[in-house]
Amino acid sequence: MNDSVVLAYSGGLDTSVAVAWLKETTGMDVIAVVVDVGQGGDFNKISQRALNAGAIDCVVVDARDEMANDFVVPAIRANALYEGRYPLVSALSRPVIVRHLVEIARRSGAKSVAHGCTGKGNDQVRFEVGIVSLAPELETLAPARSWGMSRAELLEYAHGHGIEVEAAVDKLYSIDENLWGRAIECGVMEDPWVSPPEDVYELTAQRETTPREVVISFEQGVPVAIDGEKLNLADLITSISEIAGSYGWGRIDMVENRRVGIKSRETYECPGALAILLAHSDLESITLERDLAHEKLRLEPRWAELVYDGMWFSPLKQALDAFILESQKSVTGDVRLRFSPGNCTVLGRRSKLSLYDYGLATYDPEDTFKHEYAEGFVQVWGTSLSTWARIQGVDSSR
Repeated sequence: MNDSVVLAYSGGLDTSVAVAWLKETTGMDVIAVVVDVGQGGDFNKISQRALNAGAIDCVVVDARDEMANDFVVPAIRANALYEGRYPLVSALSRPVIVRHLVEIARRSGAKSVAHGCTGKGNDQVRFEVGIVSLAPELETLAPARSWGMSRAELLEYAHGHGIEVEAAVDKLYSIDENLWGRAIECGVMEDPWVSPPEDVYELTAQRETTPREVVISFEQGVPVAIDGEKLNLADLITSISEIAGSYGWGRIDMVENRRVGIKSRETYECPGALAILLAHSDLESITLERDLAHEKLRLEPRWAELVYDGMWFSPLKQALDAFILESQKSVTGDVRLRFSPGNCTVLGRRSKLSLYDYGLATYDPEDTFKHEYAEGFVQVWGTSLSTWARIQGVDSSR
């Protein structure tokens, strides 16, 4: 009986060639694993393609709800945006896939797992660091780092081995998609001066012109309803994405710093993710106490960086999760968004746990703030500076 390797399989050119290449090069049986994280596609067709390429089995896992509840929820609670802009579309899906690769490898007795990533991207890091975190006993293989074939050579290899793939030598873009958004790179966009062509966009093609208001309801930091209608999270994300995208809103064009040290021009469509994160962070403005809110703001970029860098299962990320989860106990309420062509703005927010006190905030006769307390507070607050100024002085010309 041959040893086996569990391959993260997408159905594309690289992973289809990887099935035959692994079998031919290592002599191992290949078990293909397709994890549905909301990317869409004909999974029966994809599965058959893996078998035709030489896999002894193709396991299709429906992980849409798992991704939403176990991976997107922590990202929402963390207001996760890598480098302040990217909502971790691909980065969030990789630990989902890793979890199932490890589970299937252990169940099948495989000693190795494999992926189709190249040596230049982030995903190789996310797969391999995730795998070693969960199963350090497993060997990880990366055929695309080893075979040294160009795209034309990959197509020639596929045709020579009877592998049917929907690909062409002049493929314009590399696309990765899941329920949290869509990542597009390569082609003309590798020049950061060139504007992304309109044909790269699918989720944000503008169809609506009449402004629309939408209320998103949250419970402990998790979106649970749209305009009062309760939905499971995966469906809610899809619905908000369709609404926001129909106004041509939710595009990101940035040069980001990859973990491997390369600056890379990336284009994303994340209408649902950006709208939900906007609403969530706004709700926190009335439900989080000042010091808690400020500390959370300091930690959010670090959380996003850890996930971007493939450290989902790391002890630091787990410790930050505990802090963030505790912070969300009061983040329950509603946020009203307004969508219009090219725009999404917050119009209002409300919560039964709101710390916004009208009596303290207003300048009208209903004012309950004790103004007489302010003088002593300001004097005490400024004591260290007044002492310094009196004794050491200050040069006002500087």
